[in-house]
Amino acid sequence: MGISQYIREIGRGKDGARALTREQAADLFGQVLDGSVSDLEIGGFCLAMRIKGETPEEMAGFLDATHARLNRLPATERPAVVLPSYNGARKLPVLTPLLALLLARHGLPVLVHGTPTETRRVCSSEVFEALGIRPETALPQLAPGQLAYAPTELLHPGLKRLLDVRRAVGLRNSAHSLVKLMNPCAGPSLIVGSYTHPEYALSMTATFELVGAHALLLRGTEGEPVADARRTPQMDVFRDGRRICVQEAQGGSLANLPELPKAIDAASTATYIQAVLEGSLPLPAPIALQVEHILHEVSAS
Repeated sequence: MGISQYIREIGRGKDGARALTREQAADLFGQVLDGSVSDLEIGGFCLAMRIKGETPEEMAGFLDATHARLNRLPATERPAVVLPSYNGARKLPVLTPLLALLLARHGLPVLVHGTPTETRRVCSSEVFEALGIRPETALPQLAPGQLAYAPTELLHPGLKRLLDVRRAVGLRNSAHSLVKLMNPCAGPSLIVGSYTHPEYALSMTATFELVGAHALLLRGTEGEPVADARRTPQMDVFRDGRRICVQEAQGGSLANLPELPKAIDAASTATYIQAVLEGSLPLPAPIALQVEHILHEVSAS
């Protein structure tokens, strides 16, 4: 066993590297998740893939290995909505908790999973804490209208370890893309995937198509799975991998800006979210549209 033979293929530089098959990628990533390879090999894998970039077939293989090992959320009465929250806030408030609470208010079971990956960003877990919502210690049986925040290690400890490599080397790796694509549910669900740059939209689209995903994809707020409160992004739905554009991107100049908190710390963001939920502040139109599209997709599934 070992992954040195795979590192030789993917580690030949940007122009010389060779892509792995889906089966090879699954074998490699499974060994990484199982902890059966050395830290040196893991570092080599992360850096080689960072330079080469993942093909959709490789990412599908990584997902195959991950799905075979995940602790799954038990099947829910209604399809669950899954919100991967890993980027956090750097310039704008992280409003993933607002999206999650709105969907739960509409009677959907909602799973938010994530872990802090950068110390200088405000993450959803901090905002949830400020709202009085503590992280789960075991994956719950979600009822309609129930929200849960699950730290990544509940889904798979090896995945959390791989995400933490970023703190050691200062670079993201394949796991940071994978967590936005994976399905941690045993029953029907809708994955809300997000990207930061257009090239990730292309790669995520190709992967969702390849694995036959049921998902909604949009350019989120700083990579979070919630629409930018200032401008409506394009939103695509994937039904068994078939892409359908359900929302065109808003064009032109912005005539009106929403009333967002000036500070992005967890307490200020939680106060803003509570004001929106209570109706004392308006819900930004792009987030309202995202909620509508998710509700429609879940009801149609």
